[in-house]
Amino acid sequence: MSRRTQKNVGIIGLGIIGSRVAEKLRGQGFHVFVWNRTPRPFPNFVGSRSEVADLCDFIQIFVSDDGALLETVEHIKRSLKAHHVVMAHCTVAPHTMRAAAEIVQRKGAQFLDAPFTGSKVAAEKGELVYYLGGDAATFQRARPVLEASSKEIIEIGDIGHATVIKVATNMITATTVQAAAEALALVDSAGIPPEKFAAAMSGNGSQSATLAMKLPNMISGNFEQHFSTKNMLKDVQIASRLARSHGLNFGATEAARDSLRAEIDAGRGDFDYASMVRIFFPDGIQKRAETE
Repeated sequence: MSRRTQKNVGIIGLGIIGSRVAEKLRGQGFHVFVWNRTPRPFPNFVGSRSEVADLCDFIQIFVSDDGALLETVEHIKRSLKAHHVVMAHCTVAPHTMRAAAEIVQRKGAQFLDAPFTGSKVAAEKGELVYYLGGDAATFQRARPVLEASSKEIIEIGDIGHATVIKVATNMITATTVQAAAEALALVDSAGIPPEKFAAAMSGNGSQSATLAMKLPNMISGNFEQHFSTKNMLKDVQIASRLARSHGLNFGATEAARDSLRAEIDAGRGDFDYASMVRIFFPDGIQKRAETE
């Protein structure tokens, strides 16, 4: 087993993003060591999370939720020293991110709140965008590691602030798809082919990268996972809880939450969140058009 060096990077969590970030790092000359809850045939797969910390100065955490993040830092804390930089890339509640940072920092190590935007294709191309919370000196140490898988790094502020920004951007993403689903239902009710709506949106001021990616799939019924319904629901629920804690009422976010929950109740939590459209088209838009 290789000894720990400044070029060693640990990846904890080999999902859609973590596995691709590991490949980008390896392609740029980093020595990458990985761990995943479910073992995988991946180069340098080690026996435990703490072993990742034993081998690597930089640790990137790509896990799914609050509990998994806190569990991970509890497992690695016994191996943490002053030279470690731990980067948490999951979307969790801000108080969870701060709690994870406190556990790491009590061991003398450094922590960055670093959620990202971008899904499978962006990770494959090394074009994620990281939102960064933490001190500037720690960021400068970790910059080459983050740059290996990103096209931009946006410094936000303190630990927890980057997480709030990530939750806020996912509110826009989820409600955009919710609005598109409602618009498709209206267009369909008027007897207009959905492709006409897609053509109209392509030149509309409301068009966005999300709609350009998701609208064709909503119409065709292609719900291959890029970002799962269950993970989008998790993020929207975080937004709803934050809203209530500040005395805010977010109607659009609540509507998206209800559609996402309905998809999960229907057993489609592992589909892409674009499947929200099935709240209006249970059998799919194309299938419905073919039967009419």
